[in-house]
Amino acid sequence: MEDKKNLSLPENAHRPLEKGEKYKPILPADKKFPEVTAYSVLMGLLMVIIFSAAAAYLGLKVGQVFEAAIPIAILAVGITGALGKKDGLGQNVIIQSIGACSGVIVAGAIFTLPAIYILGLDVNFGQMFMSSLLGGILGILFLIPFRKYFVKEMHGQYPFPEATATTQVLVSGESGGKSAKTLLVAGLIGGLYDFIVATFGAWSETVTTTVMHWGKVVSDKAKVVLKLNTGAAVLGLGYIVGLKYAFVICCGSFLVWLVIIPLMNLIWGGQVIDLMGTGIAQTISQMSPDQIFKEYARHIGIGGIATAGIIGIIKSAGVIKSAVGLAAGEFKKRPGAKAEAAERTDKDLSMKVIVFGIAITLLAVFAFFGLGGVVNNIWQALIGLLIVAVISFLFTTVAANAIAIVGTNPVSGMTIMTLIITALVLVAVGLKGNAGMVAAMLIGGVVCTALSMAGGFITDLKIGYWIGTTPAKQEAWKFLGTVVAAATVGGVMIILNKTYGFVGDNALVAPQANAMAAVIQPMMNGGSAPWLLYGIGAAIAIILNFCKVPALAFCLGMFIPIDLNLPLLLGGAISWYVSTRSQDKELNAARQEKGTLIASGFIAGGALMGVVSAILKFAKVDWFMYNWNAAYGEAIAIIPLIGIVLYMLFSSLKAQK
Repeated sequence: MEDKKNLSLPENAHRPLEKGEKYKPILPADKKFPEVTAYSVLMGLLMVIIFSAAAAYLGLKVGQVFEAAIPIAILAVGITGALGKKDGLGQNVIIQSIGACSGVIVAGAIFTLPAIYILGLDVNFGQMFMSSLLGGILGILFLIPFRKYFVKEMHGQYPFPEATATTQVLVSGESGGKSAKTLLVAGLIGGLYDFIVATFGAWSETVTTTVMHWGKVVSDKAKVVLKLNTGAAVLGLGYIVGLKYAFVICCGSFLVWLVIIPLMNLIWGGQVIDLMGTGIAQTISQMSPDQIFKEYARHIGIGGIATAGIIGIIKSAGVIKSAVGLAAGEFKKRPGAKAEAAERTDKDLSMKVIVFGIAITLLAVFAFFGLGGVVNNIWQALIGLLIVAVISFLFTTVAANAIAIVGTNPVSGMTIMTLIITALVLVAVGLKGNAGMVAAMLIGGVVCTALSMAGGFITDLKIGYWIGTTPAKQEAWKFLGTVVAAATVGGVMIILNKTYGFVGDNALVAPQANAMAAVIQPMMNGGSAPWLLYGIGAAIAIILNFCKVPALAFCLGMFIPIDLNLPLLLGGAISWYVSTRSQDKELNAARQEKGTLIASGFIAGGALMGVVSAILKFAKVDWFMYNWNAAYGEAIAIIPLIGIVLYMLFSSLKAQK
């Protein structure tokens, strides 16, 4: 391996390859390096236990879900370095890949399973464990056939923001030198910046047009408002996403917040519209723009995401056919026939393992539904199995696509759609009321976890592709991480329910699960779904596709709150600016690369300090500057934001070839 001090990603790591050009990872494909060792596996499992418990606890108690992959990568680099491990890069990828099971399993579980308690029903540890475990395993198995498409064939087409940041952490931590220094300084600046905002409230985390009198009037009367998250991590995310996708995403936000929400107020402002039978009593004109978005407009985004996903599935039919053909080809091979040897960095688990694994897992899902007390009879268990198999398989590519574009998995939107479909089908086959709600949530939990795993795992595989680890090893050991994460999350939720509960005074916040409960209860008691809004979203996605606009990115913008999308546009604009100022292409590339390091530092620092901030919030360390924040926070927040923008700009422009 090359000298540690010169270790860096190749020049063509983030751009499309020329005809005949090949990407060569840091760890050459023709050599073997330590990856799966007793140290890397045990350290990965330790990370799974710690971060599964922490993420579940803080996500339910504080309502703040943090991404575990980057903090795990930072800890892996630090511990491996402190122990003086040689050739630690490949081992650190395995630690990160196993450890990252924590975040994706937690996201799948806490979005759905606590809703059962919120509805006043009961669920046992075995049901929680099996829901998370089976969903996680399906997510892994369904994604593997698409690995080559997303990480290799589409090289340079997708920004992969989270994978980029994590890879920079792993590589810079291994190599040291100027890259590590740039990443460390940016991480300290971004981490402290976000920590000061989130923990002590020195200034507002979000700036809105309502900070000015005219903005408040326009918000109250016309329901028009703009919001900008001032966090360093979100700004860094925008830089890596780039101007093209950031602009498309923000166009989706602008359509919702500047057109649809004001139009709803103008046309139906004096009416009470309760599309789902949830007991809404306010007229639209009495609601704030945020309430209108939450109750109505975001459902347009959900319909758009679902339709854009279906369009994407149709467009990628060739990829799906190729994956199925590869599986069929393996079974048709004559006994003893030699398979063509793949390079070490391109080896996946064999398709026979994948196919048999899927078959066994789906049989386990059927047994879980039929014998685990989830449904009443075999017919209903079969229906549940079909829902899980079809939605998980089809929307695996949607979850991976979303992560590859913007780094955010729209799993909550897809889960809401899954719950609605599940509720409609279960009611049609005679399963309704309390039993129906438990069944719908457990079925939704399996799907939610599968999609969460698919989105998270494509990040791990892209990291491995850039660095040069063996995909088959990442894939094989991901299963063990999933088992440990599912057991940890199930145990933590049982304990939290007994200790705090999910309803009543001082109960756990669980915002996502409360939203799921609000959706499923009316559906199982004769209510309806907002089909009109879903239909509008579907029509928008179809029109966008016809106009050659990336429909999924646009619809993600309609679903994700605007305050998280506008910083993407700002970061993307910085990326475009620093990479186009010179006539010298090599200088532009050097500036772009340094900016990527700074952006990765912002993301890494923000993710790590987000964990610390959540812990301090739970400990009620919120006494420092919140009175100041309430009075002046929004007005003053623009100053530090300008400060980190200028830092990113000038530091990137100082880069040399």
